[in-house]
Amino acid sequence: MTDPPHGIFQVAVLGAGTMGRGIAHISALAGYTTNLYDVDAEQLGAAERSIHRNLDKGVEIGKLETEAALGAKERLALENELAAAVAEADLVIEAAPESMELKVRLFQQVAMHCSEETLFASNTSALSVTEMAGATGRPERFAGTHFFNPVHLMKLLELVRGLETSEATLATLREVGRRMGKEVVVVRDVPGFATSRINALIGNEAFRMLEQGVASADDIDKAVKLGLNHPMGPFEMGDLVGLDVRLKILEHLHATLGETFRPSNLMRQYVQAGRLGRKTGRGVHTYDEQGRKIG
Repeated sequence: MTDPPHGIFQVAVLGAGTMGRGIAHISALAGYTTNLYDVDAEQLGAAERSIHRNLDKGVEIGKLETEAALGAKERLALENELAAAVAEADLVIEAAPESMELKVRLFQQVAMHCSEETLFASNTSALSVTEMAGATGRPERFAGTHFFNPVHLMKLLELVRGLETSEATLATLREVGRRMGKEVVVVRDVPGFATSRINALIGNEAFRMLEQGVASADDIDKAVKLGLNHPMGPFEMGDLVGLDVRLKILEHLHATLGETFRPSNLMRQYVQAGRLGRKTGRGVHTYDEQGRKIG
């Protein structure tokens, strides 16, 4: 494997949830020494098991060489101390929940412990990259890196240019994304960027159609998959992402872009009822413990 691009050798991923563990997976597989950070030791352990399982599956189905999977496992380290996770990182990728307050506070802490040369990135799917960048005191070294779930399978990286993001930062992150196996698109820092605005509208309209009795959830999913050639239906996608996450994105877009993005009442009711999708076993559809759809 050739040396990583533009002096990026060590990556710190902050947050060991679904997105964080996926980003850590592709980072380690791309050849970067990767620190996966979370305050929850159980979450870290679960993340490591998930990454190893997905790497092993890649070998089993012939998508990965055994040596590549073993190398990725060796390059992955777990860390529950933030300072230790970021101290020698060339790139810090945040994958915390979609809360501006949380992300700003996290980046303020990170900036105190890492090098002046460190690049910062957020996996936010809708929030302002420019606002987060200000928390680091080095906004020219900050950009959005919006990955998609499941990270190790989805081919797109939406690279978000903040108001003060430098061309050098964009160039480096574009090369990092390509090394991770992604096709990279660059968008301006506007609410929802490109993909979340489109996805939010599709998912929200699907809920309105369900509420109006236009068709069943299964048939709406089937219509979108077979008629529009989408790999997943809007309800399957919403359940995968998490309906609570979808609702937060819509609320943000509604507040910033207007009535077009007003969340469906039915979606809000599902979230209030705790029907969040695969992670709770029930969203629009029902799932078993392995996340397979059963109803």
